[in-house]
Amino acid sequence: MEIPTKKIASAIEKSLKKSVQKLKKKQPLKLVTFLVGKTSEQLSYVKIKEKVARKLGIKFELIHFKATPSFEKFLLKIKEKSEDLETTAIIIQQPLPASLSTESIYEYIPTTKEIEGHKRKALFLPPIGLAILTILKYIYIKVGISQLTIDLGDEKNVFKKIFRNKRVVLIGRGITGGTPIGKTLTVARINYINVNSITPDPHSYYKEADVIISAVGKKIINPDMLKPNVALINVGLRKENGNLKGDYEEKEIKKIASFYTKTPGGVGPIDVLYLYKNLIDAAKLQM
Repeated sequence: MEIPTKKIASAIEKSLKKSVQKLKKKQPLKLVTFLVGKTSEQLSYVKIKEKVARKLGIKFELIHFKATPSFEKFLLKIKEKSEDLETTAIIIQQPLPASLSTESIYEYIPTTKEIEGHKRKALFLPPIGLAILTILKYIYIKVGISQLTIDLGDEKNVFKKIFRNKRVVLIGRGITGGTPIGKTLTVARINYINVNSITPDPHSYYKEADVIISAVGKKIINPDMLKPNVALINVGLRKENGNLKGDYEEKEIKKIASFYTKTPGGVGPIDVLYLYKNLIDAAKLQM
């Protein structure tokens, strides 16, 4: 069964719009996004975030360095925008050039404005991880679509109980996929096995998995690797003949999987909405 991610995203968007309208009466909401470089993929991701911000009624500012700035210049600009009272939250579009790519860069963003969950003592969980939890909640916790938004404070024990006897495999450990998803699963008390490019005999883990979350960006999952009724959640993106696809071919797996996400338009839109859910929560903390 294809997971109705479009309906799930629509319900979350509707809820966020209501929250924004209430908050805007007290204070404006604004996301500042830093982008270094000009690849088509990066620009596309930023445009999607800007479009969603506009739909929700949130201001969006892009700080775009087409050429790689010095580390000092980049930090000074982050510090400047962090101190701006109009800035609700700051994100840095990944990946960054090697000369800027360090976790310490997030220490220059105040904890209440760092909404991607990169800081060591972050107040917010990564949006992509929250999107995955929402899909797992849809599959295993039978509630209405309007009740799927994650509030982990009340749900950790529920997730722990449900997944106690289920095998969850996470494929990939990238900074924008596997790593933040793994962090979120851990906080949600969901035990998982992380498989990556150096894992010996990864297919043996796939064959036993009840849930596979794939965040690679290559076609790595074939039907003969899967246990019947597995749940497949794709995060990875690849291009084939000009079309965006995931880490598996949907037509190949749909008769084997009990649930699966499509690509594009699967996890991605929910991920972006959780970015703004975190921003709304950040605004409440700053009041």
